Amino acid sequence: MPKAVRYGGSECSRTRLRTKSESTWLFAIFLARLLRHCAVPDGMVCMSLLAKEFRLIRFERIAAWLCLPLLGMLQAWALASQDGSAHWWAQSLALAGFFLFLDGSRSAKQAAWRGWWFATCWLASVFSWLYTSMHTYGGLPAALAAAAVVALAGALALYYALTAALYWRMRVHGLMGSALLFSACWTLAELARGQWLTGFPWGAIGYAHVDGPLAWLARWVGVYGIGAVAALGAALLAFVLVTVLGYILGRFISVSRLPVSAPRMLSAPGWLLALVVLVHLGGVWQYAQFQRSNKQRHHAPVSVALLQGNIPISEKFDPATGVLDSLDWYGQQFRERRESLVIAPETAIPVLKQDLPVEYFSVVTEPYRNGNQALMTGIPLGSPLAGYTNSVEAIKPGGQPYIYSKSHLVPFGEFVPPMFQWFNDMMDIPLDSFSRGAVVQPSFEWKGERFAPNICYEDLFGEELAKRFADPATAPTVFVNFSNIGWFGDGKVIDQHLHISRMRTLELDRPMIRATNTGATAIIDYRGHVQAMAPRASVQVLTGEVVGIGHMGDPAHITPFAKWAALAGLWPLWLWALMTVCLVPMLLRILPSMRPMALQRSHHA
Repeated sequence: MPKAVRYGGSECSRTRLRTKSESTWLFAIFLARLLRHCAVPDGMVCMSLLAKEFRLIRFERIAAWLCLPLLGMLQAWALASQDGSAHWWAQSLALAGFFLFLDGSRSAKQAAWRGWWFATCWLASVFSWLYTSMHTYGGLPAALAAAAVVALAGALALYYALTAALYWRMRVHGLMGSALLFSACWTLAELARGQWLTGFPWGAIGYAHVDGPLAWLARWVGVYGIGAVAALGAALLAFVLVTVLGYILGRFISVSRLPVSAPRMLSAPGWLLALVVLVHLGGVWQYAQFQRSNKQRHHAPVSVALLQGNIPISEKFDPATGVLDSLDWYGQQFRERRESLVIAPETAIPVLKQDLPVEYFSVVTEPYRNGNQALMTGIPLGSPLAGYTNSVEAIKPGGQPYIYSKSHLVPFGEFVPPMFQWFNDMMDIPLDSFSRGAVVQPSFEWKGERFAPNICYEDLFGEELAKRFADPATAPTVFVNFSNIGWFGDGKVIDQHLHISRMRTLELDRPMIRATNTGATAIIDYRGHVQAMAPRASVQVLTGEVVGIGHMGDPAHITPFAKWAALAGLWPLWLWALMTVCLVPMLLRILPSMRPMALQRSHHA
């Protein structure tokens, strides 16, 4: 039977809508109050109210389709704006807006569609630069390249669609319970995107907070933990917005008629304020810890030269142009630099060693075999029988060459996923059949430092870098990223990748130096601050000094995140998110006092 609901002192019957959207209820009651003052008969009041509410529902559906893409693009912009900055506040607003539409969904299907639509627009905006690699350099027709970007975004958005439907199915009535449930569901989607099917977590929301008040949490819970707290804050912010709306409408109608009780209206800002205070107190405490530990970080700096050749990607692998330019410029720099450590980017030498001119490599590396310098350079290695690897070779006096081979390969760029060879055949990609190296490989030891290479987007996987800290005695003291982002242009992709490297320094408490072909060639300290950076898309040599951390193998210099991620990967976050999804609805059923008072009154009515 239809549920009897009291509007303006009269009883009318209507079908109860399956929604928790308090803004819809507030607007409906506001209309009912206006109609009552117009002295319309009660039956007409009820019919008019229902007509208005259903029109509001249709309007809200249209608003969702129009606003969710804008919110998605705002979240993408928050990761790296035009000036390269990350904006944590914009990310929080964007996700709060999405939560309002998700929380107002009227079915699991609608929740899934809204989650998919928001995530597709967000992710397509985040890595729109893939279009450049596929069309400009891969030769794929423009329409197909654009469709491929959207298809990839849509496929990855399925994770968010599923967890949005999960949130709706498991939804609870408690304010803090709803926020926790949303945070856990969002974290499940982020983890799945970051790990399943080789993983592609580029653009995780935690990177928008690399300069924000949540940044200090990186050393404790990593980028996904930051994302979980950010999602919790966004949900609470959304409830605050609903509370403000309720307060505004409450000035025109009796507060007693609102579906939100006064204590709950006050609890939304209270919970958000409590979260903000805790975050800032934690940040102050962490800063004090940094200041105290700075007195213990004493070691002779190592002078470095980071080479940025800016070889055009369209020519880089052409034997008649780019290959000769690379060999000439990098060979000259190898011979002329006087810094203690010289570093050249990914595939700085763009051909196999056996295909180089006779004695070229031995001539340009001679100063490093017999002098007082060391060299690290990107170079492909291997043979048809042994397979090929995207590698770094390091040379120092009196030692055997050091080799690091890339472990986490780029799909379509460095290996072809099953059943997708036809897609790669449509593009002109020179190196698409590499073999994987081991996840954990020894560091390159030089001048008392342990330099740990990672190539291209390997620094996107903090849990894999953390595995190198299992043994404190051999843990890295400095990370070195070798990249060639020129495949994707010189726009926001460079800024996004820089923020990724900065987040790794916060998680692992180690500086990172970056040598790239087109940018961002930079020196980043252990607190995520960029100490020096070369102008992008230009021929540059960035010089500076770097001091590592953890030379004596002291476990105290290994972050909590590095410790638990080295042992268990990201399973602790998986378990937290799954337990939250399972236990929060159960606890709120057991503890009805945590439900809104208004809902308790409606049950007794």
